[in-house]
Amino acid sequence: MTAKPVILAIDDDSNVLNAVSRDLRAHYGDEYRIVRAESGEAALDALREIRRRSEPVALLLVDQRMPNMNGVGFLVEAIKIVPDAKRVLLTAYADTDAAVQAINQAAIHHYLTKPWDPPEENLYPVLDDQLQDWQANYRPEFAGIRVIGHRWSPPAHDIKDFLTRNHIPYRYYDIELNPQAQALLDDTGLENPTLPLVILPGDGAVLESPTAAEIAQKIGLQQQAEQPFYDVIIVGGGPAGLASAVYAASEGLRTLMIEREAPGGQAGTSSHIENYLGFPSGLSGSDLARRAVTQAKRFGVEILSPQEAVGVRIEGQYRIVRLANGSEVSCHVLIIAVGLAYTTLDIPGIEPLTGAGVFYGASTLEATSCAAMPVIVVGAGNGAGQAAMHLSQYASDVFLVVRGETLEARMSQYLVDRIHETPNIQVRLNHVVAAVSGTDHLETVTLRDCLTNQEARYPATGLFVFIGALPCTGWLRGVVAMDEQGFILTGSQVMNDDKPPASWTVSRQPYLLETSIPGVFAVGDTRAESVKRVASAVGEGSIAIQFVHQYLSDLR
Repeated sequence: MTAKPVILAIDDDSNVLNAVSRDLRAHYGDEYRIVRAESGEAALDALREIRRRSEPVALLLVDQRMPNMNGVGFLVEAIKIVPDAKRVLLTAYADTDAAVQAINQAAIHHYLTKPWDPPEENLYPVLDDQLQDWQANYRPEFAGIRVIGHRWSPPAHDIKDFLTRNHIPYRYYDIELNPQAQALLDDTGLENPTLPLVILPGDGAVLESPTAAEIAQKIGLQQQAEQPFYDVIIVGGGPAGLASAVYAASEGLRTLMIEREAPGGQAGTSSHIENYLGFPSGLSGSDLARRAVTQAKRFGVEILSPQEAVGVRIEGQYRIVRLANGSEVSCHVLIIAVGLAYTTLDIPGIEPLTGAGVFYGASTLEATSCAAMPVIVVGAGNGAGQAAMHLSQYASDVFLVVRGETLEARMSQYLVDRIHETPNIQVRLNHVVAAVSGTDHLETVTLRDCLTNQEARYPATGLFVFIGALPCTGWLRGVVAMDEQGFILTGSQVMNDDKPPASWTVSRQPYLLETSIPGVFAVGDTRAESVKRVASAVGEGSIAIQFVHQYLSDLR
């Protein structure tokens, strides 16, 4: 909620200050927050704190005769901090010269002579007029989280990415480009702060270079389970995990979902999904994730995010998940939906530029930072094609780099056609990225022709990498059966010449999406031989709950 606008009263005489504060609260206390200060210096400190909290200041009611800094001197400085606040000077009968000076130097809007009794006649009508004028021109400032950082700072990028993917409103202030950034930095009172800074709404708390977990704790994202036991625990919050959560909870199962970064998974970073059934105009991965999370919570799904599962053990009919914070939570059924992590490029110069022009995936966050500049997309799948189309709306030129001989081999035809129709997309077939360079951010990318082995350097402010992905299943090694790449085996895949593995403890065959351990299922991209599409992941997530019910009925 937007904070109440502030009326700041300043007077060095405590009796006068008490009286004016009393009258202000009596008439304006319901709609305005009344703040008081006993000197100009204290009032300036108060204004800086108020600005740091993003609270609007509607009116300054200032006494002229104060030691060290008089009313006019204060107002001259206050204009620099709150230029839109109405300025009213309190003077004695003999201070008419000061009032004229205040009009000329501090552009006051009105002056009042003391005493103002009765306030109904001498105070409120004047202030009512000023406040009505202020309200008519007031445009509420953003009152959410504010982030101050450098444009090419990888930690700043990580913070913005975390907030964006978790659908948390924030405003970013570039210290090099936005003059408000330095003013906010000064208001914190910190000497040599470590950027990026995160300023929280409400109490205006300042976090220096915080981790995602620290931000999550401060803003109230849930990271600890409310109960020790659930019917179903789902690890992974992508489309498959969210679908499992929605269907499990809607059918009466106590459901906990654990997501390492943000609900939506890798699909949540997709700029535009055009072939998802029921959305003829397409939708972004972020929109899909937001809708699914709302749906899951409506059915009572408990979501821990950001939180990471780091281990699991089996004790009879219980599956016990260990979290990164050291706590444990148990269940009857565990569903693995951890998805994939992008494969990284192993080339000279790339590590220090990751997050500073080199990105894995391509959300709107990165796209807008490359406006009117050339970018390079590496990859041949639909993710790369969607990114190229999305970036073409912002960048001056998009170079799509493909190792293979054709786009059609791995990309949907509708994307291939649209890429060829887009004038600022240039396709480089039979090419790979050989090197990248830049000082504090990406400046050039070197491409190598696979047929001639010749290299060429291209200027670029963004390199977006889609060269494959591997499952996030390292924490499950030795627990469930996997293939050589770490994809989880399910159903008939876990059988060896029709013989179950040693971990299989029941007499029946594994269900379609069941792993080598009864009651542990795998869905979505992390499952071996799965179809890497959002729709198929959603389908598997929903189908899994049918087998969950069968498994639970066997237990009973």
